[in-house]
Amino acid sequence: MLDTNALVHDFLNKLKRRQIEGSKATAKLTAELLRSVISQQRLPNTNQAGALIDAIKAIGEQLVAANPVELAVGNIVRRVLHIIREEDLSLTTSAIGGLSLSAISDDENDVEQDNYPVLSAAAVAAAARNALRAPSLQTLLEGVPHSAAVLHSNSSADDSEEKTKSTDKNSRSRKLKHNVIETVNDLIQDIATCHEEIAEQAVEHIHHNEVILTLGSSRTVIEFLCAAKEKKRSFRVFVAEGAPRYEGHILANELISRGLQTTVITDSAVFAMISRVNMVIVGAHAVMANGGVIAPVGLSMVALAAQRHAVPFVVLAGIHKLCPLYPHKPEVLLNELKSPSDLLDFGEFSDCMDSATGIGFPLHVVNPAFDYVPPQLVTLFITDTGGHNPSYMYRLIADYYSADDLVLQRKPTS
Repeated sequence: MLDTNALVHDFLNKLKRRQIEGSKATAKLTAELLRSVISQQRLPNTNQAGALIDAIKAIGEQLVAANPVELAVGNIVRRVLHIIREEDLSLTTSAIGGLSLSAISDDENDVEQDNYPVLSAAAVAAAARNALRAPSLQTLLEGVPHSAAVLHSNSSADDSEEKTKSTDKNSRSRKLKHNVIETVNDLIQDIATCHEEIAEQAVEHIHHNEVILTLGSSRTVIEFLCAAKEKKRSFRVFVAEGAPRYEGHILANELISRGLQTTVITDSAVFAMISRVNMVIVGAHAVMANGGVIAPVGLSMVALAAQRHAVPFVVLAGIHKLCPLYPHKPEVLLNELKSPSDLLDFGEFSDCMDSATGIGFPLHVVNPAFDYVPPQLVTLFITDTGGHNPSYMYRLIADYYSADDLVLQRKPTS
């Protein structure tokens, strides 16, 4: 049997050391870890869903704290919590419906077989009162003490009822875990195939002789553009180089190797080239609840240029990147700073960076990883469930998340 504590500890170390790259890989591994935790979790006889939710929240809080910038971790934890709540509600509804149906069927059988009236609550109470009356003549003739007969029947009924309740609780606990694991498996499958689901929609948005502008190196964007190429769409791609990490060079090499017409431009040339562009297609690090986008640094400038020239700004993102939090929330960490070595060589400006010499001021280097693009600059989101306007994000959030799980910190026990 797998040691879930060891699995959690190993995954926490990978998150802290940034050893997992990409939101898709992080989301998939998070879902697989939570599936293992659920399968090994021992549930009490009562409030199984509550115990499971507390266990997932405890682990989710640690995972989010290990890498707060990777919002996909918190998204998957909240998705799993929502799945637990939905499956528990479904089992409860089915149990109530089953009791109602059994009561109706019993009534119909009684009417068909013998026209005896159905015992009501008043009749049951009357039967209980009969146990306190004097024994009948038949009871005396049979030689059976009246009180002993009543006590024996009552104790047997109580024992069978307790056994039935215990069996029902164990069965419900197993069924809850089984249903949750099955739904989490579907979630993992959706994450694994999100690129393909988004790429299938490419022919609906890319047409002949169009010019597409993109920035950054996104696997979703690559598959989307190549899917349009495979459908015999002829178009050209402008790739902004994405300084200082120059991820656009990686993207351009990939597109050229797959037969797409590609042109690399500098980031500062975006405004000069945007008038020739028919559409901007980019990836995203996360999509916030208000429809804003956390994207690779430089995309805010591209979005402003697209708005100025009335060019559609399209964002490709899997549903696992949809975050139910708002960017102004204090618990949302929107950015992180990368190494200054991406911008300049330490030896080149060693005199400026050495404050001990007393000459001038030390040089400060700021190298942010992400930009925030407000929702009014986004034209369309294309997800694995279809295309959506930024104003529709709240509906998707209501479908995939529960309001009780937005804050993963557990309530302190009194």
